[in-house]
Amino acid sequence: ALLMGATSAGVPAIYLPAGPMLRGNWKGRTLGSGSDAWKYWDERRAGAIDEKAWNEIEGGIARSFGHCMTMGTASTMTAIADALGMTLPGASSIPAADAGHNRMAAACGRRIVEMVWEDLVPARILTRPAFENAITVAMAMGCSTNAIIHLIAQARRAGVDIGLDDFDRASRIVPVIANVRPSGDAYLMEDFFFAGGLPALMSRLTDHLHLDALTVTGHTLGENIAGAQVHDDDVIRTVDNPIYAEGALAVLRGNLAPEGCVIKPSACAPHLRVHTGPALVFDDYPSLKAAIDDESLDVTPDHVLVLRNAGPLGGPGMPEWGMLPIPKKLVKQGVRDMLRISDSRMSGTSYGACILHVSPESYVGGPLALLQTGDLVRVDVPARSIDMLVAEDELERRRAALVPPPPHYERGYGWMFSRHIRQAHEGCDFDFLETSFGAPVGEPSIY
Repeated sequence: ALLMGATSAGVPAIYLPAGPMLRGNWKGRTLGSGSDAWKYWDERRAGAIDEKAWNEIEGGIARSFGHCMTMGTASTMTAIADALGMTLPGASSIPAADAGHNRMAAACGRRIVEMVWEDLVPARILTRPAFENAITVAMAMGCSTNAIIHLIAQARRAGVDIGLDDFDRASRIVPVIANVRPSGDAYLMEDFFFAGGLPALMSRLTDHLHLDALTVTGHTLGENIAGAQVHDDDVIRTVDNPIYAEGALAVLRGNLAPEGCVIKPSACAPHLRVHTGPALVFDDYPSLKAAIDDESLDVTPDHVLVLRNAGPLGGPGMPEWGMLPIPKKLVKQGVRDMLRISDSRMSGTSYGACILHVSPESYVGGPLALLQTGDLVRVDVPARSIDMLVAEDELERRRAALVPPPPHYERGYGWMFSRHIRQAHEGCDFDFLETSFGAPVGEPSIY
């Protein structure tokens, strides 16, 4: 949001990341914010740990100031700002509590004064090559699913036509090499920093980067990362020894999501990347939560949990509900992942076979609104497909009978929001803040 505002303002700007917190600890076990909260909460629900242990985990999971130290949305987006060239080199990797963070902050203050004299504005930096660099780095980092929406929105503010196909194309050729939770199995951002940080990771991706892209330093990306070294080959892997052979995210399309949806295959159970199962559909989050905790719920590990009316307009605001809880009945049986689909988002610290950002959303009549409990849903991540196995004539019958939901707002900011917010595949920004390439057909751009 800060970079989008700076882009619209068009004045010299430099981004100063807040920095990740220090790694958590519980009885000698390393804790990662968000990811381990979800993990141990399921153990609590299953009765495997008691309230005392849960309170200890809560007390040990956030040891310092700073944002999440897993590869959640915060670490993802600061790394993206770094890769875009809008931070000082490697600024995104420095832990918030590290003295190097204070030094970096002071250096930002000095540099922004120089940038004013140089008239080094965001438009000179935020080019298509810069956004392609950001996508490459995001894929290699094991990024948050939120990266797609946020980066598309940033690009459209800058007048760059970035879309889902750009992410999927990168995901086919850029492996995940940052061994950081939740895609990785052991390490956190503090470890990533000591292993060399983002410049070290980018030094292993030079074949996939535009090294001539300009940055806030006044130098190119290639100049900024020259001499960067990896100090731990298990934390930052080589492209020949990745933790996942493709990029962190995959874009799926089909009759359930004609405009696309996203999954993070690097952080879900491998057997669920190709799966067919019956849908169990919920129209709102409260009814989902009530059913999930009902141990008499008719559900199996093969079911596909579905939540709809949780997108940009339906939520409203596309809340982070997409990591749908595993039904308590199944948690007690040892089930820790199952296929889940929604038009909402999820925290970047979340994990599992969660398919998100279904577009168009159900609230505006997207195909997800036509799905019924019991319908078979087929997902094939390698083939990038997602479909409900329902005959087209039956879908047409359901579509004709569909009753639009009442509007959330009749006036005020909510009314304006409802008429101008974009869908997930378009970045969820206001249409009147995008530059001309994204202006609605037949309407002039404000630029």
